[in-house]
Amino acid sequence: MDLIISAILLAAVLAFAVARPRGLPEAVAAVPAAGVAVAAGLVPWHDALAEIRELGPTVGFLAAVLVLAHLAADHGVFSYAGRVAARLGGGHPPRLLTAVFVAASLITAFLSLDATVVLLTPVVLATAARVGARPRPHAFASAHLANSASLLLPVSNLTNLLAFAAGGLSFLGFTGLMTLPWLAVVLVEYLVFRAYFRADLRAREQPRPDQGNGPPPRYALVVLAVTLVGFAVVHPLGVHPAWVAVAGAVLLAVPRRVPVGTLVREANPAFCAFVLALGVVVLAVQRHGLEDLLDAIVPDHPDLLGLLAVAFLAAALANLLNNLPATLALLPVVESRPGLLLAMLIGVNVGPNLTYVGSLATLLWRQILHTHDAAPDARDFLRLGVLTVPPALVAGVLALWLSLRVAG
Repeated sequence: MDLIISAILLAAVLAFAVARPRGLPEAVAAVPAAGVAVAAGLVPWHDALAEIRELGPTVGFLAAVLVLAHLAADHGVFSYAGRVAARLGGGHPPRLLTAVFVAASLITAFLSLDATVVLLTPVVLATAARVGARPRPHAFASAHLANSASLLLPVSNLTNLLAFAAGGLSFLGFTGLMTLPWLAVVLVEYLVFRAYFRADLRAREQPRPDQGNGPPPRYALVVLAVTLVGFAVVHPLGVHPAWVAVAGAVLLAVPRRVPVGTLVREANPAFCAFVLALGVVVLAVQRHGLEDLLDAIVPDHPDLLGLLAVAFLAAALANLLNNLPATLALLPVVESRPGLLLAMLIGVNVGPNLTYVGSLATLLWRQILHTHDAAPDARDFLRLGVLTVPPALVAGVLALWLSLRVAG
């Protein structure tokens, strides 16, 4: 009965997060559900507090990165990326797709997937219109790369942050092992996109008027570069990377005299509360059967078959539960085995490209396209996911297996 109640609470929270009735934040359902889990004795209150304390630094980092990405956009970093992509595209849609892939992969890796979905997607739509290219391939690239290109750094995705905090890897160690999988997955995505969207990439539309070419935002780019270096430097010193993100945000906010209220709003405290509450709800499901089930089916050894099994299991869970609860559920089972931990990340980061519900970032991307009168076709998204996700998972795991062997 405890498992049934826990599962119902989790399903209700996820359903609310997907539907978001009247635009209400996800925390409206998650926080009361966490309260019910504690009140009903599904999770002892001291365990719930321990879970919140454990997730707290990671969620704080998420808030700081959201602010950092907003301020980067305010300084014109994303508009500049769009202008560079348009220039590199030279009016040719296939070359523009290549430029969008590069920009989206780098922005996802260095500023998180939320920056790609929320801030780059509108720029990509405007850039495609500017050069007379059909927007569909480039818009879909934003969604796919927001998920699959988030493999590179611990700071690229909340799932990475959770695994990084639990797994004991260094910043550079994580990045070194995931560089080859990141490149392999992005390459597979690119090849499939070129084939799937070949008709769109051959078509041309009437270009819209040029929107100008301002100077590059040198100050913001330098601050972002220094911030990225700081992430790697402070970790061996025992300093949490959240403080580096806060410092970068301050350096970008001060010249613009950004109001404190704006910074608080862009930190998205409602979403941060959702993540903390979701951790408590998932803990209830884990305690009453899910962790035992996963422990029984997850392989013990990080050989090639074991890595593939964990990656595909994680991808399946991401599409059933959403990638964040899937990560929270799998972490206790794989956190002591770094190879399996990284294979799980490949699954929960690449797998969500199969369905809308796989990640909250994809749901947000769909909302953004609706507001720009470019609503995606659900069947189109599913077909593209079926073509990209399985080969990308295999390529990513093979690359991880090779990286692990080279690293010994």
